[in-house]
Amino acid sequence: MLQTITAMAAAGAEGVAASPFVALAYLIAGILFILALRGLSSPASSRRGNRMGMAGMAIAVGTTLYTHDVVSLPEIIGAIVVGGGIGFVIARKIEMTAMPQLVAAFHSLVGLAAVLVGAAAYLNPGAFGILDALTGEIHNASRIEMGLGVAIGAITFSGSVIAFLKLNGNMSGKPIMLPGRHVLNFGTLAVILGLIAYFVTDQSPWVFWTVTALSFIIGFLLIIPIGGADMPVVVSMLNSYSGWAAAAMGFTLGNTAMIITGALVGSSGAILSYIMCKAMNRGFLSVIAGGFGSEAGPSGAGGAAIDRAYKRGSAEDAAFLMAQADSVIIVPGYGMAVSQAQHALREMGDMLKKEGVSVKYAIHPVAGRMPGHMNVLLAEANVPYDEVFELEDINSEFGQADVAFVIGANDVTNPAAKTDKSSPIYGMPILDVANAKSVLFVKRSMGGAGYAGVDNEVFYMDNTMMLLADAKKMVEEIVKALAH
Repeated sequence: MLQTITAMAAAGAEGVAASPFVALAYLIAGILFILALRGLSSPASSRRGNRMGMAGMAIAVGTTLYTHDVVSLPEIIGAIVVGGGIGFVIARKIEMTAMPQLVAAFHSLVGLAAVLVGAAAYLNPGAFGILDALTGEIHNASRIEMGLGVAIGAITFSGSVIAFLKLNGNMSGKPIMLPGRHVLNFGTLAVILGLIAYFVTDQSPWVFWTVTALSFIIGFLLIIPIGGADMPVVVSMLNSYSGWAAAAMGFTLGNTAMIITGALVGSSGAILSYIMCKAMNRGFLSVIAGGFGSEAGPSGAGGAAIDRAYKRGSAEDAAFLMAQADSVIIVPGYGMAVSQAQHALREMGDMLKKEGVSVKYAIHPVAGRMPGHMNVLLAEANVPYDEVFELEDINSEFGQADVAFVIGANDVTNPAAKTDKSSPIYGMPILDVANAKSVLFVKRSMGGAGYAGVDNEVFYMDNTMMLLADAKKMVEEIVKALAH
């Protein structure tokens, strides 16, 4: 297995052929990757962006395989076929509700690949062309690149595993606070960096494998204290880590395409993490350090809704209110994704527009459990792009809206983010649905309190009507009521 990994990785390490056409092919691949990221910035161009990314990767992989001697080309082609087949099957069968944990799982594989390539380069440096001809030892620059690549890759792998377990429900979404975690985290990171620096002077196996082991451990420690409400930031952060791990390994392998690809993923992931942090009022540096998990407080500790009086309505009540309204703002959340209600929701919106009602969709940057989750679901249901607005563009309109229709979104509409300093979501900008004349809140039951474990004061307001049912079933009943 290690021999196969070495052969695959060495394809980029033996030096690109002198032909300028190889450099041109890598340049074209890099341009396609940039255009892919540009296309993914909008739902309208996302499919085109995906195709460009696929074309760029095909050119990069094909060029590398064509221009280098490979120990066993059938094994590599077989691995590509098997891996591509598994990816194809997963992509066809995966539900949109499981997309966040799928992304986390893929990030873990990128991190693990970086660790395996680094280990192969360390155990067989001659195959990678990183041996000093005079000393017979690994080049100093290669040791630094290798150490950083393995460290970042291991952190990405173990951190992504924890993120997957939390997103998939195998581990509690609540922050797990270890005593003295900040000292432990920073101390471990300092030891890792110190050992990487020492690795330049001593390439003993104990140094390399200690760096690897500590990096796996710190990945777990960084993500465990992060609460469920912060998971969208974690996903984008791990995306950035996976890119930097790939870029570091690209330097070790001497592969230009890998460096470009890794740098693009790393930088775009870092920018997205910054945007997510700003949307949640989190510190970017504290995200990198893994120290932004919510402290346990009175609001987040209980997790269960409070037994208070609330107003309950029916599908007929909701249909009547919205049919009489001039403007309706729909706020989708993870509950919509769970019930797969996006198609019924679009049908409801179309019926309201036929009645002359202005319909808009308000998207919080961290609605769902990964960045862009709600945008993807609405695009899947063919909701017009010009009806979908981000928080900063639509928040001021809730005060003039007749109805705010909230479907499965709790944390991103919770006023506790503004008023309760002990709340796990305190400081996070929210969609001000409470300012609408009427609030229709679709929720399965009053027994749950959202992913962050915080009850929502909007449930009990005088202008709120709770629609307690499965989101898809409730919207379908509203559609029937509107038709009659």
